[in-house]
Amino acid sequence: MASWHSLSFQDSASPLMEQLIYFHDHAMLVLILITTLVGYMMASLFFNKLTNRFLLEGQTIEMIWTLLPAIILIFIALPSLRLLYLLDEVNTPKVTLKTVGHQWYWSYEYSDFLQAEFDSYMIQPNELPESGFRLLDVDNRTVLPANTQIRALITATDVIHSWTVPALGVKADAVPGRLNQISFTINRMGLFFGQCSEICGANHSFMPIVIESTSINSFLNWITSMSN
Repeated sequence: MASWHSLSFQDSASPLMEQLIYFHDHAMLVLILITTLVGYMMASLFFNKLTNRFLLEGQTIEMIWTLLPAIILIFIALPSLRLLYLLDEVNTPKVTLKTVGHQWYWSYEYSDFLQAEFDSYMIQPNELPESGFRLLDVDNRTVLPANTQIRALITATDVIHSWTVPALGVKADAVPGRLNQISFTINRMGLFFGQCSEICGANHSFMPIVIESTSINSFLNWITSMSN
């Protein structure tokens, strides 16, 4: 989960988040190189009159500052487009999870199983156990199997919400009357926390998301107990 002193992303728990972190590092490297180059050129303008004359006049410098940004954009755009297509790709899902946003809680339905649905509310601070996480824990966690292709269908009943789990690299708006779809795989077991990321009313900050990733056998036992 995120912590107050953290300056980087949360540890990835899905291939999508790994690719997002790689692209972030790639873009940051390009930005650092551009900042260094521009800083050097500005210093040269101040201290060196010969460089000053070269940077302000001539056909050569015009070609350089036209072609160089175009090349830099290509190095950023191509990985970005690849990542966009990767995020939109939906492989054959093994489990379908329907997520419905409300003011101010989430409802979940396991569409592949009968009578497997529940509401998920934030646990109030005065009811939270000592091992709990304030404003992040819920009364009913969303249990999903690890190393399994998951499809999430996301919508809302009242206003726009946003279902977001940073460690999984997933974020999709829950829009009334519209069904959005995302696909992801959780590559390790554990608890992964998220929150609504769309301002949706007075209790917007009190509708967290908790994904509990388990083994396939544990998931099947849990879903069987839910259906009984």
